[in-house]
Amino acid sequence: MKTIILSIIFSILLQWLFAKEVLGQKKDTVWTLQSCIQYALQQNIQVQKSSLTNDINKVNADQARESRFPSLNASASQNFSWSKPLGLDGKYSNYAGQNSSSFGINSNVTLYNGGKIRNSIKQADINYQAGQYDVETMKESISLNILNAYLQILYAEEQVKNSEKQVEVTADQLRLAEERVKLGSISNADYLQVKSQLASEKQTLANAQSTLDIDRVTLMQLMEIPVTPNFYIVHPEFNNLISTSRSSKADSIYNIALGIKPQIKSADLNKQSAALAVDIAKAGYQPQLSLNGDISTGYNNSYGVAYDYQVSNRITPSVGLTLSIPIYQNRQARSKVDIAKINTQNAELSETDTKNQLRKAIEQACVDVSTAEKKFLASLEDYNANQESFEVASEKFNQGLLNSVDYLVQKTNLITAESNLLQAKYNLIFSNKILDFYSGVPLTL
Repeated sequence: MKTIILSIIFSILLQWLFAKEVLGQKKDTVWTLQSCIQYALQQNIQVQKSSLTNDINKVNADQARESRFPSLNASASQNFSWSKPLGLDGKYSNYAGQNSSSFGINSNVTLYNGGKIRNSIKQADINYQAGQYDVETMKESISLNILNAYLQILYAEEQVKNSEKQVEVTADQLRLAEERVKLGSISNADYLQVKSQLASEKQTLANAQSTLDIDRVTLMQLMEIPVTPNFYIVHPEFNNLISTSRSSKADSIYNIALGIKPQIKSADLNKQSAALAVDIAKAGYQPQLSLNGDISTGYNNSYGVAYDYQVSNRITPSVGLTLSIPIYQNRQARSKVDIAKINTQNAELSETDTKNQLRKAIEQACVDVSTAEKKFLASLEDYNANQESFEVASEKFNQGLLNSVDYLVQKTNLITAESNLLQAKYNLIFSNKILDFYSGVPLTL
């Protein structure tokens, strides 16, 4: 017993050490977009619950197929009773005990029920397939959320880098301004302007770092990972992802999406399932024919014959057909048919609505791409112009030909242009990825 307890403790300790090592490896892993999506889909509670819900559909489908086969049941009973026997003299004697046993096996199979079993099997299989597509739809939604959170981190990291660069440049300018104040070449007001700008840019850097931390937490929570500072993502090369000449035709993308998107396939299958429900309900109008068989035996001590002799000689087999013909059912069958028809119309409307929602989303995505391309090109042109202006202003400021106010105005314009360009770049990347998503292209960076 002691050896068994020690073995259990040793096994638990090994599992704990292994889990700790794996967790440490995950914390230090550099995550790609694909690995983030894959891990999130494995850990997401809603995906797991949706899969379990569809497992119920699988059980129902298996049950529907089994309903074609005969049922088989066995029964056994043992009874004891006491009574006062009535004698020939008309008087009751003392209580006398009696015991009896009975055993039986019966089977029943439906031969005809208006196609109800056949259609129920088809409907259960269709519901299971629709459930699989529902799971895929949920996975796609989570994948898009992961993509957005991933890009938000990349965007925030670039914002931090730009802010750090601006702080570094302004710090150099502040040191230069401090030397000029001592030499008397600029006023103290000019020096204070640069100092104030540095404080403002440090505040901007702090806000950018806070935003980055929040975005990291968002992605880790989407992935169901405990928040840790040792979480890093891969920084892809974006040159190939920035396209400003994409041909985005909503009609062609919509036609592709109709054939591949799981929510469309699920809606179509739900419509088929509803149509089968009408046929199943109509089976209530039809007669039902079933075949049943039974074999039984028993024992009674009042017969005065041995137990095994009675059991072996009282075997009684039987077989029969049962025909049930509906005549009047208080409108139950008709009501079921009417409700099934209404559900079919509702399923058709749901399919149409799903297609409309997909079409609208694709149309909006195409507009977003076109708008993002224009904004990116405009932001790039604005940034280049402000970059040239700032380089000239920096040279004049270093030579003492430009005061701090005008210099800081040029720098603020450059910071704003750089921020707008960065935002436009990631907006363009995300918009293009959304179109790829609807076109069936895997989400990668």
